[in-house]
Amino acid sequence: MRVLLINGSPHKNGNTFIALSEAAKTLEKNGIEAEIVQIGVKPVRGCIACGQCKAKQLGKCTFDDDICNRIVEKLDNVDGLIVGSPVYYGQPNGSVLSLIQRLFYSAGAKLQCKPAAAVCVCRRGGATAAFQTLNMPFHIMNMPVVTSQYWGIVYGREEGQAALDKEGMQTMRTMANNMSWLLKKIHSDGKPNYPEREPWDPMHFIR
Repeated sequence: MRVLLINGSPHKNGNTFIALSEAAKTLEKNGIEAEIVQIGVKPVRGCIACGQCKAKQLGKCTFDDDICNRIVEKLDNVDGLIVGSPVYYGQPNGSVLSLIQRLFYSAGAKLQCKPAAAVCVCRRGGATAAFQTLNMPFHIMNMPVVTSQYWGIVYGREEGQAALDKEGMQTMRTMANNMSWLLKKIHSDGKPNYPEREPWDPMHFIR
């Protein structure tokens, strides 16, 4: 079993990385492979609602000039997802939001029913709003949201300060332990045992 952790911070070894690393170490202690992927500092496109990924059944974004499709390529071999981001003005980093929106729309079939969790790192405030924003796409994708002893929030401003948030680090470990437990339950028969779903029956409010 394998969990992909997306570091939505432009700082490769910053506080978001520290928080995700604490979760990754705990996953590995539980026998779950963990990989942290950083989105980096290069531009990440926003979705332009062109619909080409659906119309052409690409299974990936039609634009192939940033990290989005590199992550799509990993999803077939991923059993769980953790998305981490710093908090900017009470919101996740804009680049990670652009990535998640394109990733989930173009390749959401690869994520259906896979457990997910969000991690937000902030100096002082705004983390709960950012945390809620990151969690909302998981619900649309039928992804069980992995909980912890508290919301997935870690505090720290200067590089390295997140490690000093004792409770935040414990929250990361608890989340990772819960993720490991859930994955083992899902894969107890040697293969994923996901619930059956009704066919989607969409309704638009304007006809």
